Amino acid sequence: VQLQASGGGLVQAGGSLRLSCTVSGLTFNKLVMGWFRQAPGKEREFVATVSWSGGSTYYAVSVKGRFTISRDNAKNTVYLQMNSLNAEDTAVYYCAADRTVRSGIARVAVSEYDYWGQGTQVTVSS
Repeated sequence: VQLQASGGGLVQAGGSLRLSCTVSGLTFNKLVMGWFRQAPGKEREFVATVSWSGGSTYYAVSVKGRFTISRDNAKNTVYLQMNSLNAEDTAVYYCAADRTVRSGIARVAVSEYDYWGQGTQVTVSS
C-alpha cells in the first residue's frame, strides 16, 4: 500500500497550488480520502475529505471556500486545489485513506484513517 503525495512548494500569499495523492495497493473507489496538515509545533489537523464517488465533500472551517477536494477514481488520485493561500496555510500536507464502510464523510480525526502518505511541504510567503 502506498499513498504518494506531490504538488507542494513555495507560493506567495494569495496564490494557488494543487496537491495530488496517488494510491496504490488498495481499491481506491472504496476509500474515503482525506487531507490533513501539520504546521511546525502543532498537531496534525483536518483539512478536507471526499466520499467514494466524489459526490460528497467536507471541509474544515478554516479552508472552506478556498480549498476544493476532488478525486479521479480512474487515476486512483485525490486532489486538493488550494486558492487564496495565506501564511497560516504553511504546513506539511498529508493525504489519508479510510477503508471503513460506514455512513458520513465528516471524518476529522487522525485516528479514523488507516493509511497515510508521506506528506508534501506547502510554504506560503507573505
